Amino acid sequence: MINPFLGDSNEKAAYAPPTCLVIFGATGDLTHRKLIPGLVNLAEDKYLPSEFVVIGAARGEHSDEDFREILWEGVKSHSRRKISKEVWDNFAKNIFYSKLGFDDAGHYQNLKAKLEEVGKARRQNFNYLYYFATAPKFFGTISRNLKAAGLVEDPKTGVRSTAIVVEKPFGHDLESARKLNLELRENFAENQIFRIDHYLGKETVQNILVFRFSNGMFEPLWNHRYIDHIQISVAESVGVESRGGYFDGTGISRDIIQNHVIQVLSLLCIEPPVNLEADSIRDEKVKVLKAIRRYTKEEVCKNTVRAQYTRGILDGKELAGYTEEEGIAPNSQTETFAAMKFAIDNWRWSGVPIYVRAGKRLPKRITEITVYFRKPPEALFKGLGYQQIEQNVLAIQVQPKEGISLKISSKPPGPRMRAHPVVMEFSYGQSFGVPSPEAYERLLLDAMKGDATLFTRDDEIEEAWDILKPIMETWEGGNMPALARYQAGTWGPKEAAELLRRENHRWRRL
Repeated sequence: MINPFLGDSNEKAAYAPPTCLVIFGATGDLTHRKLIPGLVNLAEDKYLPSEFVVIGAARGEHSDEDFREILWEGVKSHSRRKISKEVWDNFAKNIFYSKLGFDDAGHYQNLKAKLEEVGKARRQNFNYLYYFATAPKFFGTISRNLKAAGLVEDPKTGVRSTAIVVEKPFGHDLESARKLNLELRENFAENQIFRIDHYLGKETVQNILVFRFSNGMFEPLWNHRYIDHIQISVAESVGVESRGGYFDGTGISRDIIQNHVIQVLSLLCIEPPVNLEADSIRDEKVKVLKAIRRYTKEEVCKNTVRAQYTRGILDGKELAGYTEEEGIAPNSQTETFAAMKFAIDNWRWSGVPIYVRAGKRLPKRITEITVYFRKPPEALFKGLGYQQIEQNVLAIQVQPKEGISLKISSKPPGPRMRAHPVVMEFSYGQSFGVPSPEAYERLLLDAMKGDATLFTRDDEIEEAWDILKPIMETWEGGNMPALARYQAGTWGPKEAAELLRRENHRWRRL
């Protein structure tokens, strides 16, 4: 497949080519909190192309200078490092604004004129990267109007390259995801579409491939013969905050498990790809997704738990229940916690349960992948008068502290023969001495370079929704037991613990 930014070359570029980034919905929260701060940090680290401009497109009336001042406030509040006014002023010279109503064809002609004006002034034939920082309902409208305005070029024959970045949620279910994919592919080739999931831009998630395939001691063990089970947890201590209206129509399963968790799961469990090119990796991820067992209604009831938080206490502060939050219906049945047991029906993972959970108002914010290895035979140590040998546990912490730990057994000092668990730890901050870049920084740069490795392909999206389809239909069809409850500030309902206890397992953090 031809890379829309690199032409026929299979070699990944070290630096992005001259790029004009057009942000639709440029006055929104995402632009202020993530996109512009990320771009400024990339500029500070000398990763941006030497010729780079940003054009913000939104409905409001703003001059270029007004728009730059608005963005400066966001950078001061949300940049991962302190940015001086001098640095900002130098970067801000590359920012422009174009008023644009998403359904106004004339505004796209104005945008086209702005792009041509900037290119002429800079004497550059920029590649165009369009970032849809909007609700998904506008994706089709924007892409159609870009095509009609002559702002989309064929990646095989065009003088310049054009591509789009689209934000989640990518559909509400399988049918809407398919419809959205079709809408986008009417105007863009699949290799011009970058579906962004910021979890895949996190350093620790990216490190999964390096950890597995560059360490000869782990890959031979990465199968059902040596791994007992796997857990993936996404815990949030916050509630719905200002997102009550959106969240109540979505739920934690659609918001977190369908995209973030299933993407991480597929990357963790892939077969070795033939190379590190984007489609080689994504082909293997799709194979994992296809192999995840689709449940019957009876299996959904047995292997999933959904729950909602009630009033509770966290860090000495009394917290409201979910249905007491602003924007939430008092009779809402939306889940704020979900736990699921998955099975991958292929040779490598046969018989290895994979437990996933995600929840709000839990005791702490943490995202963690935990691999439990099978216990060795204990016959050699029988009768020595100490507790059972503990399992070796590999824990990959994605956030807030990025790192990897491995629990092993070792003999403590003294004359007695004993086995005691000890932990070996690797921390990004301590080992490399520099903070990890924000996920959006890596993903924005990759999109400019045309590297789709960390972006989600159309078939990945649809397979992930297909996995959840029978679960959501069973839940929403009234065939499940009553919605479970858990107090805010706890690790979820007792039913989630029971899901693991049936197989003599327990969640890593309870």
